Amino acid sequence: MKFYTFVVERCPDTRLYVGYVPGFPGGHSQGQTMDELRQNMGEAIALLLEDGEFVV
Repeated sequence: MKFYTFVVERCPDTRLYVGYVPGFPGGHSQGQTMDELRQNMGEAIALLLEDGEFVV
């Protein structure tokens, strides 16, 4: 199992949490709560790895 660190910001306009993995093109997502963001980030990273978009 691999772990990825992502940066979280909160958009002042939409109030959504936005996350991205530095150095991981396409490794970003958003969510209304931190739990939702964490889940969405996991899915986004898994899809990128599965599709071969990013080589570890």
